[in-house]
Amino acid sequence: MRSMNLVDSWAGQVCSVFNQTLPNKTFTGFMKIPVKNPSFLKQKRPFFALSVSAIATKQDDKVKEAETQKEQFNFKTYVAEKAISVNKALDEAVIVKDPPVIHEAMRYSLLAGGKRVRPMLCLAACELVGGDQSNAMPAACAVEMIHTMSLIHDDLPCMDNDDLRRGKPTNHKVYGEDVAVLAGDSLLAFAFEFIATATAGVSPSRILAAIGELAKSIGTEGLVAGQVADIACTGNPNVGLDTLEFIHMHKTAALLEASVVLGAILGGGTDEEVEKLRRFARCIGLLFQVVDDILDVTKSSEELGKTAGKDLVVDKTTYPKLLGLEKAKEFAAELNRDAKQQLADFDPYKAAPLIALADYIAYREN
Repeated sequence: MRSMNLVDSWAGQVCSVFNQTLPNKTFTGFMKIPVKNPSFLKQKRPFFALSVSAIATKQDDKVKEAETQKEQFNFKTYVAEKAISVNKALDEAVIVKDPPVIHEAMRYSLLAGGKRVRPMLCLAACELVGGDQSNAMPAACAVEMIHTMSLIHDDLPCMDNDDLRRGKPTNHKVYGEDVAVLAGDSLLAFAFEFIATATAGVSPSRILAAIGELAKSIGTEGLVAGQVADIACTGNPNVGLDTLEFIHMHKTAALLEASVVLGAILGGGTDEEVEKLRRFARCIGLLFQVVDDILDVTKSSEELGKTAGKDLVVDKTTYPKLLGLEKAKEFAAELNRDAKQQLADFDPYKAAPLIALADYIAYREN
C-alpha cells in the first residue's frame, strides 16, 4: 500500500502488534499461535514441521504416493468443473434488483473472472474430509465475495490507487468511488447472510463455527491487521522478514486459511483433520504472497491483468527485495513442500485436488 499521512503519526505503534498472539478459532475453540517470532526462515523447517526422522520418512513416502495419485488426477478438468459450479452459484446468489446500480457494481467485480482459488480450496477441503460439495458451496461463494470486496477496496485511490484489475477497469473507475465503497460493503455483508441462510445439510453448530472462523480471518486479527501493518510499513526501509511475514500471514494467508478450514468444518472434519488442513493452508497462504511478489517483478501488466511493478514504485517491502529473487523462489518451493507434507495422512486420491492446487499456486503465471 502507498504511505498515508494519517498513519504516519502512529506507524511506530504498529510494532507492538507484532508481539501479540494470533488467535485462530477452530471447531472446538481457539488455538493461540505465537507470532512474536513468526519467520519461517529462522528455523530449518517451519514451526509446524515434524522433526522425528522416522516419522518424516514415513510421511515422505506418503507424499510420494500422493504425487503418483496426482499424476492420474486431471487438474484442468477439475478446475473447469469447479469454476463452472462456483460461477453459476455466484451468478444466482447476487442478482440485479432495486437499486440496480449497487447490484450491478457488485456483479461487475464478482463475475469479472479470476482464478477462484479460494472457493476451490474450500470445496476440495470439504470433499477431502468426506463432505459433499453442496455442503460447502455457500461458504465457497462467501469467501469469494469477501475476496472481491478486498480487491474493490484495495484498488481505491485512498489505498493502492489502481486502474486495472483482472484485465478490466477497476470498480471505482466504472461506478465511481462512492458506489465502489458501497459495493464492497454490500458483498461483505451478504457473504455472511449467504453462508448463514443457504448452507444445507450441516449442523447449526458447524455453520456457527464456520461463520466465526470467517469473521476472524478478515477482522483486526486477520486481513485488516495485515492491511493496516502494510500501510504503516510502506516506505519504511527497516522492515524485516518477521514483520513482512506478519503482514502477509494476515493480509493474504488468513482468508486462504479460512477457505480451507471452512470446507473442513462444513464437510464434517474432525478437530485433528481441521488442524492439519489449517497448517496446510497457512503454508499455501504465505506461498501465494511470495509468488505474487515474484510475479510483480518478473511479469508485465498484460500478463498479470493488473499493474506490474507497483511494489517497487511505492517502495513496498517484498520477499524478492529482502531475499533476492532466487532465494525468494527457493522459499516458495520450501513452502510448497511443507504444505504437501500436511496432507500425508489423508487418502492420496482425495488429497490430489489440494496437492494440485498447491502446485498451481506455486507455479502460476499471473
